Amino acid sequence: MDERVANFLDTRTDKGKKADDSDDEDALLDELEREEDDVLDGLRERRMQQLHEELSRERKMKAENQGVYFETTTEKEVMDLTTSRKYSLVHFFHPDFRRCKIMDTHLEILARKHFDTMITKINVENAPFLIEKLKVQVLPCLIAWVDGKSVDRVVGFEGELGNTDSFQTAALETRLLRSGVFQRTKTTENTKNKSIFGATATQKVDDDDDDWD
Repeated sequence: MDERVANFLDTRTDKGKKADDSDDEDALLDELEREEDDVLDGLRERRMQQLHEELSRERKMKAENQGVYFETTTEKEVMDLTTSRKYSLVHFFHPDFRRCKIMDTHLEILARKHFDTMITKINVENAPFLIEKLKVQVLPCLIAWVDGKSVDRVVGFEGELGNTDSFQTAALETRLLRSGVFQRTKTTENTKNKSIFGATATQKVDDDDDDWD
């Protein structure tokens, strides 16, 4: 994707815009055209066409429950979704676990940005078969699927998340980019000592991942 168009779309997402906002596409196209006065007509036309195609694709994806973070309630639904979508991410959670709630806040942000990837969650109490089959023992647990195959998992707040409750959304995005379940960086937040949940990003806490034995 053209870098200018990608930046434009990502900034729009940061501002809370939706693909189906009334007259949104025309306004975006007009703004891009005004910004491109110094660019050759051919390049401007290609960028506007690409923007139009991306917005149309975003509408289609969101109509299929992509672009939103949602909860599934049955194991069959999880299996059907992960085998029918090219990119999918499932959060195995327990409603009483604090770190699962923290993970939810980050996944809600990432779902809006990475609408190519289906992002859902399921309460482990509703998924005994999957918990056993996938050997889920620590929560939160994210499992990534590509083309119906499990390719990676994030256990607790390990690795790039620094084992801290105050990790940045960008850190989780980077971790998932490495697995291939996300396609490109879309998070534009400042990752230097930004306060999240009342703590700085550099603050470490004791490892208290919730065990699910």
